[in-house]
Amino acid sequence: MSEKSVTEKSEIKSTDAETAGNIIGQAGSNSLGLTKKAIAKLNEEYKPLNFEERIRRVYQDFNPGKILVTSSFAATSAYFLHIISNIRPEQVIHFVNTGFHFAETIEYRNYLTKRFNLNVEDLSPDHHLHDYSAKEELWNSDPDLCCSVNKVKPLEEAKGNYDIWISSLMNWQSDHRATLDIFEERRGIIKFNPMLDVSEKERDDYIKSHDLPFHPLVAEGYESIGCAHCTVKGKGRAGRWQGKEKTECGLHL
Repeated sequence: MSEKSVTEKSEIKSTDAETAGNIIGQAGSNSLGLTKKAIAKLNEEYKPLNFEERIRRVYQDFNPGKILVTSSFAATSAYFLHIISNIRPEQVIHFVNTGFHFAETIEYRNYLTKRFNLNVEDLSPDHHLHDYSAKEELWNSDPDLCCSVNKVKPLEEAKGNYDIWISSLMNWQSDHRATLDIFEERRGIIKFNPMLDVSEKERDDYIKSHDLPFHPLVAEGYESIGCAHCTVKGKGRAGRWQGKEKTECGLHL
């Protein structure tokens, strides 16, 4: 690695550390000012509801304009997006476009955008940081840093405009996701995981019964689909970051 590259990497780590410092400074707070007791009450009230009922209610309980929705347009995103688009057609869907996605992922995004008439906006990384990560192939040498600059940082910058962040995580997907709640405070924002207790069968049955498309790579044996450099065929999340201890990109930690 050249002296310039070492300097660039140091600058990126410094920028990343500053971002982390800001996040730590927000620990224990959220823009809505909800206490732990209030969040626990929300979990109690929303737990008996199904996925669709939870989505309908969250738009009643909170300001719709302050709700952030993200989608990776991965394996089975059609389920999540079909529900969202039916309940709030005008909802902006944020897609973290790392620049390293499979071509099939971009095709899937474009197809679902047209089919559901979605309002999709890309969140893109800083050009300098992205170019550096590509040049140094950070996905091999430092995958945590690669994810941080290309995925986590762009989303963190957007989150400041919102009170609630809706994601499509399900508890059977990983050990970490099995520990989550429907509502939780996560780095200064209230995270809402309405699909958390949806089973794999329930998800797949919905997709089939509504004639929704799976991501095109699912048919080839990919079950969890992220950036092309870090994804191979595999059951569940076994195809992500193979050979490394990493199991999450960092967006949901």
